[in-house]
Amino acid sequence: MTAATKAQLPQLLNADSVDALVSKLSSYFSKIIETPHTFEELRTTLYADTLKPLVQHLTDEVHHPGVMHALLIAKGHYITLESEDDRGINATRGLSCELIAWRFITHLSKRDAIDHLCADLPEDSHYSDNAEGPADVETVAEVDTVDGASRELGEGFRDEDVPPPAESGRVPASEYRGMTALEIAAVTDAKKFLAQQSVQQIINGIWNGEIVFWKEISQHAVKQAEIYNPKRTDPFCRLRVPLYLKAFEFLFFAAFLTLYYFVLVEKTPLRAVTPAEVLLYIWIASFIHNEFGELWDSGLTLYSVDFWSLWDVSIIAIGLAFFICRMIAISSGDRRTTDIAFDILSLEGIVLVPRRTVLIAKLKPILWYASCVTKDFIKFLGPVAILYIGFNTTFAFLARGTMSVRETNWTLIQVFFGSSYLGFGVAEQISPILGPPLMLLFVCLTNILLVTSLISLLSNSLTKVMEHARDEYLFVYSIYVLEASTSNRLTYFLPPTNLLALLFRPMRLIVPADSLRAYRIVLLKATHWPFVGLILAFESGRQFLHDRQRAKTPFAALTQKSAPTTLLRRPQSTLPSPAGAGTQTKSLDGHAQPADTRNGTPSAPNETVQALQQLADGLRTQLHSVEEILEVERSRQSAT
Repeated sequence: MTAATKAQLPQLLNADSVDALVSKLSSYFSKIIETPHTFEELRTTLYADTLKPLVQHLTDEVHHPGVMHALLIAKGHYITLESEDDRGINATRGLSCELIAWRFITHLSKRDAIDHLCADLPEDSHYSDNAEGPADVETVAEVDTVDGASRELGEGFRDEDVPPPAESGRVPASEYRGMTALEIAAVTDAKKFLAQQSVQQIINGIWNGEIVFWKEISQHAVKQAEIYNPKRTDPFCRLRVPLYLKAFEFLFFAAFLTLYYFVLVEKTPLRAVTPAEVLLYIWIASFIHNEFGELWDSGLTLYSVDFWSLWDVSIIAIGLAFFICRMIAISSGDRRTTDIAFDILSLEGIVLVPRRTVLIAKLKPILWYASCVTKDFIKFLGPVAILYIGFNTTFAFLARGTMSVRETNWTLIQVFFGSSYLGFGVAEQISPILGPPLMLLFVCLTNILLVTSLISLLSNSLTKVMEHARDEYLFVYSIYVLEASTSNRLTYFLPPTNLLALLFRPMRLIVPADSLRAYRIVLLKATHWPFVGLILAFESGRQFLHDRQRAKTPFAALTQKSAPTTLLRRPQSTLPSPAGAGTQTKSLDGHAQPADTRNGTPSAPNETVQALQQLADGLRTQLHSVEEILEVERSRQSAT
């Protein structure tokens, strides 16, 4: 008898808070996972006996909309406990949470998967629409799932009890309130979960704009993830699509870099300020305002996960330092301060040029590999700095009276980077007795030991990265998409027009919030209609080319769409209506939705109707082509 059969399945009630769900799930995982295992072992060897019963239970009997949040928060709970566990059991339990979350998602329809992954965790971790007690379970036929799994759960996962979060006095859900399940997965380092195809379908949909969080720009608009419908969605909502946001951000950095070169090439003396320099100040201020807005929207935890956030902070620091020195130079008329200001601005190129390039190459793995190796290189610099400072202090005191501290430092730097002969040439000048042996020791430690160790370290780091390249890359890509899409702000102003929004800041003290929101909407539509026009033109052209290609090869297009990406399954994010109730159910956000059924089976979703319509259009197009060919042949025969 396995641990899974011994342990009773957790009773997850619809009235439970997310904290209660996390506590129950954590207790269950602590009982069934008793030895360390890898993710592959959990997925293949141990899944059927150990974790399949829980997946079946969550799929058929649990209707709580916070199940996905609870599983990923439990993953974060085990990550916290992992530092105190040298056997890897808590790491295995965390992987089990990821695996359960993944398998649960594969048994949902696309609509339900969006609700579970993209809905925000309530501030109090309670879902007010949940009814008391367990809900009835609908009986449905076997159907295809998001990633092609059947209704029968697939193949695929198996020592000391750990107190659940609630017993330790910690409220885990409070750390993640207001975050979606995808954001929680990013914060809790759930790389295996985010790398699964069913999850990546949702993330790719968010990136391309097929899944949107806003469908209208109005005073009473509510954030809710749903499938994009161009007929019912405000065109200005397309400004929130990550693909278009990054495209406009690239153009912003291109203009930023152009102004940077103009200002440095001109280098106006003393009090002269050119229009290019004024525009550069505007661009720097706009970038600072936009960066602080992203930090506020995504939170410090998610913002710090992105490696390139450090580069953005560096751009801000260098820009502010240049502005301060430049203002001091203009007010004092000091030429030396002016030179220092432009020298500081020259440093901006070190971070600005790669930051612009990353917007193009961030979706390419090669740049991500370089960023991972860079992190390990930075960690290695600590011991190197300690060793260098120790030798530098010794040589500086030994060389008193013969060499200055500056000359000693510069000599050691040259020796460190390979010019060993310079060190041996001045060793006796530093100290006739101790100089040569100490210099020999310094050369051996730096040019031989440290350099060799650094090469080995970076080689091992690259090997580890390549072993988990797909998971790591998709994790970074997911964060990249989530940072650009999960903002709670209704009106998002593209830089540099975001500086106009600062005009409304003082008005918050005297103008009601609804009126202020209306003013911001008017300003957004007045300033961003050209951007929206470009987006709509691009989408129209893309759709035209797609339709034209589909018309040429109707059967090829239908073959590509033969594998359904949605399923007809009981709505996981809804509570089933009691017998005899009306024909409406409530979704995750509480809005009423029709539940039209025929013979006890839910009606086909709109995607199925659209697929049938596309099939009919393709057949009509082919029939029309055949008729034209026959007409041409008849004309030729009559002519002869």
